[in-house]
Amino acid sequence: MEPFKTLTSPAAPLDMINVDTDMIIPKDYLKTIKRTGLGAGLFAEISRKDDGTPDPDFSLNQPAYAGANILVAGDNFGCGSSREHAPWALLDRGIRCVISTSFADIFYQNCFKNGLLPIKVTPDELERLMEHAKRGANATLTVDLPSQTIVGDDGAPIEFEIDAWLKHCLVNGLDEIALTMAKADPIADHEKKLADAHPWV
Repeated sequence: MEPFKTLTSPAAPLDMINVDTDMIIPKDYLKTIKRTGLGAGLFAEISRKDDGTPDPDFSLNQPAYAGANILVAGDNFGCGSSREHAPWALLDRGIRCVISTSFADIFYQNCFKNGLLPIKVTPDELERLMEHAKRGANATLTVDLPSQTIVGDDGAPIEFEIDAWLKHCLVNGLDEIALTMAKADPIADHEKKLADAHPWV
């Protein structure tokens, strides 16, 4: 998993509340267990017109946000089903950080397991960041995870809280597999002792 330390990028605004995981990646794209290629389906049902062409009013379809790695979204982001494809799709599109006032619990945990940083801010802070994001590609944000700050062009930092263990894992690029492999020697020792004590198992 790619570590997350500091990220400077334009921030795309998604000024909608209750964006659920089906909006993030519709069920039609859940036939794969690969983590790549899902970016093509990101927000497919809310970013396209009825005829399937990209909606120019949707922020991520606009040239100003083509390289955005940060998404500023409305309250209760990631609600709905627990599909892990949702953070996969965001990451495949290049989104490494989502800022909102709240997240669904399962989506929130899935983000950390996959290298995506979800940040919770207050409603007033979100309004400030949303207005900043709507200014386009020249209005960048810097997210500094070690210092737990978000800084815009005005230079005034917004501090955010994060669980210390989740922060440690993300800063060091440790997913569940990496955490297990770090215990490889003790696990092997335990299995050998178990085999010696119970050779018939």
